Amino acid sequence: MTREEKATIIDELKDKFTKNGHFYITDASGLSVAQINAFRRICFDKGIEYKVFKNTLIKKALDDIEGDFSGLDEALKGSSGVMFVEETANLPAKTITEYRKKQGGEKPLLKAASIENDIFLGEDNLKMLSELKSKNELLGEVIGLLQSPAKNVISALQGGKNTLAGLVKTLSEREN
Repeated sequence: MTREEKATIIDELKDKFTKNGHFYITDASGLSVAQINAFRRICFDKGIEYKVFKNTLIKKALDDIEGDFSGLDEALKGSSGVMFVEETANLPAKTITEYRKKQGGEKPLLKAASIENDIFLGEDNLKMLSELKSKNELLGEVIGLLQSPAKNVISALQGGKNTLAGLVKTLSEREN
């Protein structure tokens, strides 16, 4: 690989790391070509870009962007594939878990993940990352929580004698 080709790949990686707030580094070594292709297909169907890069090129690209990614150095050994996703931080973790269930194996391994510049190292974090809620899920929960007290008051006011409206009516009649 020439210097120009390496520089092009580093620029491409810098652009992807900058545009995508979330990326996962995996190890898919030991999988057959058919298994890797099946994993790539699942990633593509879910809107995840998955590519294998040399560790030195990944390091150089991370060194050239804003943020401290030095914690990823220990993960950048051996075979490294990078999963890029723009919005849903837990989607790559869910995809890895889903693929493993279908294949009945333990690969690809999660080496590291970066979620909004927070670094998670090792396979131990896969379950936790797959259970992260997306921004839309969190917003939906907050809206639901904010709406539920108002809904309860409205339904109580619209109800019959056994509700708050009935209590208010009874109290107002007692004064007369």
